[in-house]
Amino acid sequence: MTGKKKKQTDPSVHEETVEEREKDLPSREDEQDIVVALEEARNKLQESEEKVLRLAADFENTKKRLERERDTSLKYAEENILKELLPGIDNIERAMDQAQETNSIESLLEGVELTRNGLLATLEKFGVTAIESEGRPFDPNMHEAIAMEETDVMEPNSILREFQKGYFYKDRLLRPAKVIVAKPLEAGS
Repeated sequence: MTGKKKKQTDPSVHEETVEEREKDLPSREDEQDIVVALEEARNKLQESEEKVLRLAADFENTKKRLERERDTSLKYAEENILKELLPGIDNIERAMDQAQETNSIESLLEGVELTRNGLLATLEKFGVTAIESEGRPFDPNMHEAIAMEETDVMEPNSILREFQKGYFYKDRLLRPAKVIVAKPLEAGS
């Protein structure tokens, strides 16, 4: 034998004939159907891409519109409270005019008290409430002590007098009350 090996063929494997291969290939009609289906798929893809682009543009336009509306709303958020406060200014002016005409301090004081009550009612309408301090225990979360005064009339660390009212806005401290706090009398006083 020579150094060459003879190629063995398996008799169970047979080679396909040209006819058999052509039988597996698509026919002209099948090719046309595939081309039509491919074209339809391309058209649907293009339509979907256009829809996505339109939706994205609509989303951006809506987002910009909402931002403009929010900015406008924030810009004029105080408008309602300001409108509600204007009658208080009108009442102060009327009280001043009345006091000048009658030369009466009592009528001026009455007008100012009515105006204050109206302004407080307006503030309460918007969630602003006064802190009641006098006679209550000092609370550094709501009160700012501006002085301490010796007294035997009140318990130590109670609020003796209120120098300036404090206010809450809803559940948040708007301004602490400025108060004078009682302290015990020192021995020998």
